[in-house]
Amino acid sequence: MTTRVAFAIAAALALPAAIAAEAPIANHDVTVLHCARMIDPAAGKLLGETTVVIEGSRVKEIKSGNADDKPYRDAASAAGGRFTQVSLADATCMPGLIDSHTHLSFETSPTSYSDQFRWNVADYAVRSTVFARRTLMAGFTSVRNLGDGNNETIALRNAINAGIVPGPRIFTAGKPIGTTGGHADPTDGYRSDLAGNPGAKDGVIDSVEDAYKAVRQHYKDGVDVIKIMPSGGVLDESSSADNAQMTIEEIKAVVTAAHDYGFTVAAHAHGAEAIRRAVLAGVDSIEHGTFMNDEDMKLMKEHGTWYVPTIIAGKYVQEMAAKPGYYPPQVAAKAMQVGPIIQATAGKAYKAGVKIAFGTDAAVYPHGQNAKEFEYMVQAGMPAMYVLQAATTHAAELLHKKDELGQIAAGRRADVIAVPGNPIDDITLMQKVSFVMKDGVVYKQDGKATL
Repeated sequence: MTTRVAFAIAAALALPAAIAAEAPIANHDVTVLHCARMIDPAAGKLLGETTVVIEGSRVKEIKSGNADDKPYRDAASAAGGRFTQVSLADATCMPGLIDSHTHLSFETSPTSYSDQFRWNVADYAVRSTVFARRTLMAGFTSVRNLGDGNNETIALRNAINAGIVPGPRIFTAGKPIGTTGGHADPTDGYRSDLAGNPGAKDGVIDSVEDAYKAVRQHYKDGVDVIKIMPSGGVLDESSSADNAQMTIEEIKAVVTAAHDYGFTVAAHAHGAEAIRRAVLAGVDSIEHGTFMNDEDMKLMKEHGTWYVPTIIAGKYVQEMAAKPGYYPPQVAAKAMQVGPIIQATAGKAYKAGVKIAFGTDAAVYPHGQNAKEFEYMVQAGMPAMYVLQAATTHAAELLHKKDELGQIAAGRRADVIAVPGNPIDDITLMQKVSFVMKDGVVYKQDGKATL
């Protein structure tokens, strides 16, 4: 018997079990949350006392006031499910938060640039499970992961989806796409005998043909979104944070191929010219946007392009750049250039009417501190309700998941968090998440991890 025939027979024998494993199992467990207040980001309102009823992984209904538990307890018992009641007295419930810009498989430090020569992919992958858990415990039940080194966040996403490790729902870009020597070139700063010649399979492109190849490779790899680098950046070892690094033809090719495959395209872009090219080429979002000018803002409004400011990242790199030796000299210089500007740009874009989704560039700063961005957004001139919408309904729309995420509503995924007090009055309370539920499973209660 040939190996191929044996494999075919084994696969056929295993098929019924595989089908059984994938068949949906009805979950009649019922959880009732009694919230002192609830944020309704779709309506832009802070509601009073509210009861949220969850069956399995979905929201079943929402009732005003402190509803009687007995009908839900009886229904769960009759269906053979468990009943759980959670009192969130003096807490404000809201949808699980969405961070539209993270990097869950690493975290910057003074040794980051040398670690890459000592660590294996497995080292990054193991650390990613810790960073993912911190992110979830901070109240972020979904994230876009916009770049990793070796597609390790694809494996992380799959492990979280399979229930192997706790973490947020991940929409990952895998490796970012850029040009030779650009912000996405993984060999920037390497000596010549180590640099090699990375190509489209590595996310490094230098033509329209390469652009198509790279997107198709990402589709093959199993990504959820495409990330491109049309401008310079802060943390790579090149000299410019804002120069244009992709032609408009290359960006258009990426966007055309990505949209063919059902992907959205996120564009890392600090410089005004790179932003202009990316918007005209049809990207779905601009990340960072530090040197965005009035023309860029006008174009973004015309094209409906989202903006993800990542203020916390700019402020953090500026702070670390003041510490001798924390970054290489050229990186520190770029950090000092970007840091003082990024918050003011975000405020100006808000006033100009550019659509804004919440994102932080987690990994540039320590994971789990994502909610500090809310405070910075309010300081930039955005109302508290707006910044909460940016991390819920706006981010869900950017993900093309507005019918699943970003709201507590009947039929939606049961992603619910709570903070003590009223974050509309004090946005810093978003940094004190006390309750986290994702897909109906409680991961944090009374400020303590449950899983």
